[in-house]
Amino acid sequence: MRLSSLVRLTAAVTMLVTPAIARAQFVVYTDLAAFLAATTGAGTDRFDDLAIGAAPSSPLARSAGAFGYTATVNTTTLFGAGAGADHWLSANTSTDIISFSGFSTGVRGVGGFFFGSDVAGAFRPTTSVIVRATNAGGTTTRTLLDTTLGTFLGFVSASDIFSLTVESVLPATGFAWPTVNDFVLARAPVGNVVPEPSTFLLTGTGILVLVVSVMHRRRRNS
Repeated sequence: MRLSSLVRLTAAVTMLVTPAIARAQFVVYTDLAAFLAATTGAGTDRFDDLAIGAAPSSPLARSAGAFGYTATVNTTTLFGAGAGADHWLSANTSTDIISFSGFSTGVRGVGGFFFGSDVAGAFRPTTSVIVRATNAGGTTTRTLLDTTLGTFLGFVSASDIFSLTVESVLPATGFAWPTVNDFVLARAPVGNVVPEPSTFLLTGTGILVLVVSVMHRRRRNS
């Protein structure tokens, strides 16, 4: 590729990606400790009060420390997943999107452990999930590949965060349900959020990728 062509291509990509970043203004963390260091007053909802196999109705009012929020799914009910004493929040239908919204005023940090579970609510390896965070400026999307129980993702915003959604990517065989553990809400210092360089590349990539799921299965009859 000629240098002039490369320069034009770079300029075009920058023009495409930069406005989205300028609007959304998120910093993305993949480490819980780093996320907590960038925020204040963090509270965690561990979901251990949810019975495994139970199907809580949607919407479901919850709290993470001093912050209140609401969890919903778009078709049926939520689902209590987990193993042993460690309980998680999931959906009753594999193609459902779990939405966290209605945050208390001042929430500028949101995160958690995101992965997939199977029909019984146990951890399902090699599951990919899509996580989206939205504030007044726009939405930032991340796709987490081959998630584990330790796959953390957190967003810190320059303004209040409105919502976060989680959905699973339909695997090549079988089914996977979107699942969340240790959901964290926090505050962040005003004016202390600057998008990291990788955010520009990842957001541009997100514009080019569309995942369409056409199959689903419910854990049980609703």
